[in-house]
Amino acid sequence: MTSVKDAFDSKAWGPAPESAGPAYDWLDRHGRRFGHFIAGELTQAGPDTLITTNPATGVQLAVVTQGTAADIDGAVRAARAAQPGWQSLGGAGRARHLYAIARQVQKQSRLLAVLESLDNGKPIRESRDIDIPLVARHFYHHAGWASLMETELAHMAPLGVVGQIIPWNFPLLMLAWKIAPALAMGNTVVLKPAEYTPLTALLFAEMCAEAGLPPGVVNIVTGDGRTGDALVRHEDVDKIAFTGSTEVGRAIRVATAGCGKKLSLELGGISPFIVFDDADLDSVVDGVVDAIWFNQGQVCCAGSRILVQEPVAEALYAKLRARMETLRVGDPLDKSIDIGAIVAPVQLERIRALVAEGVKDGAAMWQPSWRCPTEGLFYPPTLFAGVAPASTIAQVEIFGPVVVAMTFRTPAEAVELANNTRYGLAASVWTENVNTALDVAPQIKAGTVWVNCTNVFDAASGFGGYRESGFGREGGKEGLWEYVKAVPAKVSGAIAAAPTATSSPAEAGSIDRTYKLYIGRKQARPDSEYSLPIVNAAGVPVALVAQGSRKDIRNAVEAARAAVGWGRATSHLRAQVLYYIGENLSVRRAEFARGIAALTGVTAATARREVDQSVERLFCYAAWADKFDGQVHATPFRNITFAMNEPLGVVGVVAPEVPSLLGFLSVVAPVVAMGNAVVAVPSERWPLAALDLAQIFDTSDVPAGVVNIVTGKRAELAPVLAGHDDVDAMWSFGSAAESAEVERLSAGNLKRTWVSDGEPRDWVRSGAGPEFLRQATQVKNIWVPYGA
Repeated sequence: MTSVKDAFDSKAWGPAPESAGPAYDWLDRHGRRFGHFIAGELTQAGPDTLITTNPATGVQLAVVTQGTAADIDGAVRAARAAQPGWQSLGGAGRARHLYAIARQVQKQSRLLAVLESLDNGKPIRESRDIDIPLVARHFYHHAGWASLMETELAHMAPLGVVGQIIPWNFPLLMLAWKIAPALAMGNTVVLKPAEYTPLTALLFAEMCAEAGLPPGVVNIVTGDGRTGDALVRHEDVDKIAFTGSTEVGRAIRVATAGCGKKLSLELGGISPFIVFDDADLDSVVDGVVDAIWFNQGQVCCAGSRILVQEPVAEALYAKLRARMETLRVGDPLDKSIDIGAIVAPVQLERIRALVAEGVKDGAAMWQPSWRCPTEGLFYPPTLFAGVAPASTIAQVEIFGPVVVAMTFRTPAEAVELANNTRYGLAASVWTENVNTALDVAPQIKAGTVWVNCTNVFDAASGFGGYRESGFGREGGKEGLWEYVKAVPAKVSGAIAAAPTATSSPAEAGSIDRTYKLYIGRKQARPDSEYSLPIVNAAGVPVALVAQGSRKDIRNAVEAARAAVGWGRATSHLRAQVLYYIGENLSVRRAEFARGIAALTGVTAATARREVDQSVERLFCYAAWADKFDGQVHATPFRNITFAMNEPLGVVGVVAPEVPSLLGFLSVVAPVVAMGNAVVAVPSERWPLAALDLAQIFDTSDVPAGVVNIVTGKRAELAPVLAGHDDVDAMWSFGSAAESAEVERLSAGNLKRTWVSDGEPRDWVRSGAGPEFLRQATQVKNIWVPYGA
């Protein structure tokens, strides 16, 4: 008989199977055939079906219905009908329902865990100990936010009907991430689960009915990409929330452009796992297991790129190889298994193809000496060493149990390698030096950075990406903003263009005055050498301005990108510069007011009021510059989990046409206050006030490249800015057609957009505040464990 000591030494564990009986009983009660869940009821299975199988055995589990456009339409109509009543329950009423769902999840946790492992192939230990508890946690946490909505999100309202599309790697957890905040904020939901893993979503729907959720509040429609496409394109859906591949996310961005739908995307990643030479290598090895072999590596934030400092690289590789020999691959329902089954044959073939490409490229591959089970979809843990940073396996998301490793010498090189990717979802940093950790973490372009830990999640902390890993956050208070909209203020018309001039053309200047572009703190001639005439409200020419072109936008973006030091400057310094701009504008108040009155035809009093309001707006954002704080999240771990508001980088702004000065500063000032550089297209009709600001910027210590102004036809310049791959975010306050074009072209590098969809805004009453600051920043959550 094997002793306990021998068992620990040999790791020769016997099987510890979890019974699949409860899951099979549930499937059998439904005849293993499922329709959709619409308006509180499970429908009959349709004629067009999909088969879901156990990836560990290939055995069929059930037949589900292939959703059609008609099914989506029925679910959306049910959600629309239910939304007013759900919203009118109030926060406390919605909280009670969310709490009841959380309790149902806890009561049915074993059934949910077993069904998840059968359908997805992940080890039962992961579904039982990680996924299901987090599902309950999300509903409990967001029940609290439902109660607090009226006070903590004052003047915000639900969006309405939300369409949600989730992936197959965390079927139930992704459902909770999306449904819980949407319901808490008063929305109703139509959710499409992944075609490979729909079963726990259907079980969840049944549990919602048992918990007393009103019919139509949650609707589940199963199917493949055709069903998701019908949901994305449905005209009565107010928002799409998608988690999946970058390629599909890009297609959704194009499909939703111009339709007014709010959009959040959580997409792919190849996250860096940075190991410094002072790290505890034994802890690092355990971290690698959690980072890349958790859920068979089918994790969007998997630590698939190990960046290890040269002095400890070989020692780490040796420890990893030894640990890989002890990993167990097999039946997901065996509680002693470390790595389960790959979800589908197509995914397994993709992993094999990319591994073969890595070998072909010359990287050194290592796999354990043991063999995987031959029955089912299994792949062994795989380590590549000596990988070139530009190789395919270092740049493409493999989405399997494969990790690539490369070395670095200095922290600066580690950061450069970490950011050498189009993605930016997550990263982890391993070091015993807290100064190193907190120096490196903010430099990494990723939405989440774990220090000496990895793949740690909680409902209180937001999660989401930078760059082509998407935009928007899920979890925490930052995740709530994705499911609400501001209650609009009525446009007062306080500042509007008058039809006729009240002063002579001479007061606005003469025709021989030609304004240049303002790029890199220099007056620049347009590349085309063309100019545009500017006329006053009476139609009299008063000046010429440069007609900017694609090359001018390129030059302005290059100047803005070179101004990266502005984002690293202290918020106090940025505040002082904005105060200085406001002071210098105030000194020239009379001059600017005369110019605005002469050009636009408004009264002298109205023009003076616009200049005064512009000064106040600059002072407002100077005040906000060092007060738009992050926060420390109350996650239930021995962690300090803090959220940092970081600048986006280079922001393209197409300012509103009127008011020409106040509108321009209302969109430029918050961008600059938060540490971004801006390329701004001012009012096409009346850009002179914005161009005159260049002199004030020059005398107010604004660094070169922080503010760049390109005048011209907005119909020509806005698309160029939106399509520029070195622009990180794009704001547009113009026509509905302009908004649609900006959103469509932003899909190239999946830049964040904020557009007006042609809706007017009262720039006096609704032209400032935290909404602008949120749009000018992205949230990075940094997890730092503490204690022995």
